[in-house]
Amino acid sequence: MPKFKLDENLPQEAADLLQDAGYDAATIWDQQMVGAPDSKVASVCKDEDRVLMTLDLDFADIRLYRPADHAGIIVLRLPQQDKQNVLAIINRLIPMLAQESASGRLWIVDSKKIRIHS
Repeated sequence: MPKFKLDENLPQEAADLLQDAGYDAATIWDQQMVGAPDSKVASVCKDEDRVLMTLDLDFADIRLYRPADHAGIIVLRLPQQDKQNVLAIINRLIPMLAQESASGRLWIVDSKKIRIHS
């Protein structure tokens, strides 16, 4: 079962949703890494073997963050980033996590679909 690290741009309740579904989910806030550069966040996630979940579109750049080099990256590409919408999308995403591996892959999640890149 994958472990997750939620970026500082996601609400704490997102981690709670993942934990309620049985996943190990930590946040950037938990580790006092708020404001850390993206490269540091990616490195910590890699070292901890955690899938990064974020709203930061920079992590979708496979030239900078090759999916194969990471435990997984899930980028939420949402036009509405209010708490209610973000939590609704994560709720929709949770069943997919049990069916599809995130390891070494980049998931781009929008309000209508999920694209998975290796």
